[in-house]
Amino acid sequence: MLFAKKNRRIKRLLIVEDEPLVAFDTERYLTDEGFGIAATVDTVAEAIALLGSGEVDLVLVDVTLPDGSGIAVAEAARARGVHALFVTGDCPMEARGVAAGCLAKPYAQRDLLQSICAIDDVLRGKKPRRLPGGFSLFLETAA
Repeated sequence: MLFAKKNRRIKRLLIVEDEPLVAFDTERYLTDEGFGIAATVDTVAEAIALLGSGEVDLVLVDVTLPDGSGIAVAEAARARGVHALFVTGDCPMEARGVAAGCLAKPYAQRDLLQSICAIDDVLRGKKPRRLPGGFSLFLETAA
């Protein structure tokens, strides 16, 4: 079937971004690409509160947020078995220990999609097809 739903492990995203236009564009684009958006928030506190819902497969998180660091969000996500993808202008040194990957801003929307798909591939035990420029993948395929 030509328009079959994509078989993804990552289906629901939490977007943590304090730039309203970036947040809106990201949410709209990823919804159009078939992802569910659990929520779009702009603070560490809101993000961590939502992680307990069990409805998040991947957190897209900026590092610099009004009430703290996105690193705290990634750490909280990891503690709950949820992966995080940093989307930021400056990937922190400690990112490798707490996130699945890091995508440098500014990025094209297709690069964001390819980054999410690369993480999804690894989670499904597959080798990622293509890694976009500006993206660092920290997860490794088993085998």
